[in-house]
Amino acid sequence: MVIKEQYLTHTFSNFQLLFGGAYQKKSMQEQESYYNMYIYILNMKSCYNLHIHIYLYTYTLYLYHIPPLYPFQHIPQKHPTKEEYLNFFKKMAKYHKNFIFTISLLLSYLSLSISYYDHHNKCSFPKECGKAKTSGMFVFGSSLVDNGNNNFFENRAKADYLPYGMDFPNGPSGRFTNGKNIIDLLGEHLKLPIDFIPSFKDPSTKGLKIVNGVNHASASSGILDDTGIIAGNVTSLRQQIKDFEEESLPELENVLGCTTNDSLPNYLFVVGVGGNDIVFNYFLRKTYLTMDPPTFTKNLTVVLAQYIQKLYNLGGRKFVLTGVFPLGNYPLVKLNMPNCDFCVTLLNQAAQLFNTNLASMVAQLRTQMPGSHFVIINTYNILNQILSDPAPEGFINTTNSCCQVLSRLQGGINGVVCERGGETCEDRNKYVYFDALHPTEAVNVLIANQAYASHNKLMVFPINVQQLSQF
Repeated sequence: MVIKEQYLTHTFSNFQLLFGGAYQKKSMQEQESYYNMYIYILNMKSCYNLHIHIYLYTYTLYLYHIPPLYPFQHIPQKHPTKEEYLNFFKKMAKYHKNFIFTISLLLSYLSLSISYYDHHNKCSFPKECGKAKTSGMFVFGSSLVDNGNNNFFENRAKADYLPYGMDFPNGPSGRFTNGKNIIDLLGEHLKLPIDFIPSFKDPSTKGLKIVNGVNHASASSGILDDTGIIAGNVTSLRQQIKDFEEESLPELENVLGCTTNDSLPNYLFVVGVGGNDIVFNYFLRKTYLTMDPPTFTKNLTVVLAQYIQKLYNLGGRKFVLTGVFPLGNYPLVKLNMPNCDFCVTLLNQAAQLFNTNLASMVAQLRTQMPGSHFVIINTYNILNQILSDPAPEGFINTTNSCCQVLSRLQGGINGVVCERGGETCEDRNKYVYFDALHPTEAVNVLIANQAYASHNKLMVFPINVQQLSQF
């Protein structure tokens, strides 16, 4: 089985680091021989604590000047059994005929057997490696959690230009804010061993790069398939989950060497969606002419429940759902509908209806999905508290966007996003909104902090993300 090209370089760097300068003194033929042996063993594709034994085994060969020229056909393929491992080590020890090496090899096997196979030959690598009980996050939803998927295909909902990302380590990335979004910040709280969850649409999101999760979210998408029509070709929630099932899951199984039924319970499934359905589908497309807000928002959670059930059936057990912001307070409302005095009230009422239905949906799903655990981040209450009393958190401007946004009548892109290269406020930490819809990083920090550690049930319930990560 050929190791994935995208992490060959990373693997070789570890190998060189292990041997240091002494490795460089070997002939090219000897270097290639040791390295090929290392790669073949790595392709046994067991869980991460096996890497330590790979290093020890490789180094033992090196230390005793034993050429790694054993028959490669003895190497067990894809998630071998304990018996296959034992036979492999026995054959290798017999082949090398070195007493000290044989003892080292058997000790390595004993350690491996205790640390790995006591878990019934299942993957679940974070628990076996003594790490946190959460391996990573799989993310679904819209622009509040999207980290750049829309960059990789044609659509009208992109944030791959300045001033977006002006405070982000890598500059403009597709995140609809000046810096980090909620997903980035939750990843920091969870102490995941990667900087950022990779975007699904990024062609490099393969191999070991996905073991801590994948972000499938797509800006302007919604729970309903037709919500994203306004932005053109965006990825609906339905398609995001289909991509997860048909592409991310097989890749994850291939990398971990075990079924996703064993690995997925260790991941958080974050779903941040709903606001676009209310603003752009219900109100902008005038669905309200044929359906009242209670019926529409109820329908949203009925459909959303089906998608959560689908993720559960695929193996997900830990779910983080975000509520909907106070939509009427978005700067886009004042900018694009300046004469609509009742719009603020109607949008906020619809948002509250959705959030109430979301809580009811979760209560019902918990009875239908044994072993599942949920967190609801009440972003409405978190943001509303900031809007009502901004000073304690250092905010001054709660109504305007930090970046320059022009309405459609003014010739703007869409009345929501920042103008390319447009002016921005001097201190982003004092603004609640970065563009006409999305919060600044400063607000995202507060949301992530509350989501992760707050015990205030008005902000996050029934438990927080930290508690969820321990299941």
